[in-house]
Amino acid sequence: MNPALLLLGCITLTAVAEEVTPPRGPEWKLVWSDEFNQDGPPNREVWQFEHGFVRNHELQWYQSDNATCKDGLLVFEARREQVKNPDFKAGSRNWKHSRKHANYTSASIISRPKYSWTFGRFEIRARFNALDGMWPAIWTTGHGRWPHAGEIDIMEFYQDQILANTVHAGKGGKTVWNSSKHPIAGFDVDTWAEQFHLWVMEWDDKAIRIYLDGKLLNDIDLGTTTNADGPKVNPFHDAQRLRLNLAIGGQGGDPSKTAFPQRYEVDYVRVYQK
Repeated sequence: MNPALLLLGCITLTAVAEEVTPPRGPEWKLVWSDEFNQDGPPNREVWQFEHGFVRNHELQWYQSDNATCKDGLLVFEARREQVKNPDFKAGSRNWKHSRKHANYTSASIISRPKYSWTFGRFEIRARFNALDGMWPAIWTTGHGRWPHAGEIDIMEFYQDQILANTVHAGKGGKTVWNSSKHPIAGFDVDTWAEQFHLWVMEWDDKAIRIYLDGKLLNDIDLGTTTNADGPKVNPFHDAQRLRLNLAIGGQGGDPSKTAFPQRYEVDYVRVYQK
């Protein structure tokens, strides 16, 4: 989800065999979930919001008003609306300060540090429209600086592609991406936005496997993900925090011809461990 440094790193495109999600057997015990059943803002004891311009030269201004729980769903709403940038500085070369206004708003939430997990089975049921400029994501990051603390992209969508990735640190702090991209056309695109879809990640000390609606998207060998820069640690043997957001622009493409508002709906997030 943080491709700002992508050009500094290297990419591994992972080919995966046609496999289906393994059934959740009795050995998996539910350790945490958010069903979003209480109307109002997301539970602030669990989630914290990002604010303003955050990453990747995206177009949206993140604000808490754009995420709410209603009728058992967490709804992110992307809007075409102008908001003033309080951090604007005329002549600044920093993109977060050089924009006088944002022309779009959306929301991004991160689980608080106590809500982080090492290994497990993550199930997230969600729905979004596959449109130009939209960049919904389900991802995790570790405790520490990026990319050394690791990143797992359980789901990203942009520019007609579904992605499932991991990121760790290579030599000199460069990013190493284990990426898998799948054209949205390979799924039932005519009814895509009408249906909820299930993303599953199974993560242990040997591998991370990411599935969409039963199809294996990526299988990452954790024997290859030890950081080459700094302490030689494997970030995917440590805890990760969960992130949900709807970005606009950036890698998501040009939203100018997309009708707004747009919604990204999450039915539930569930974490199981053995």
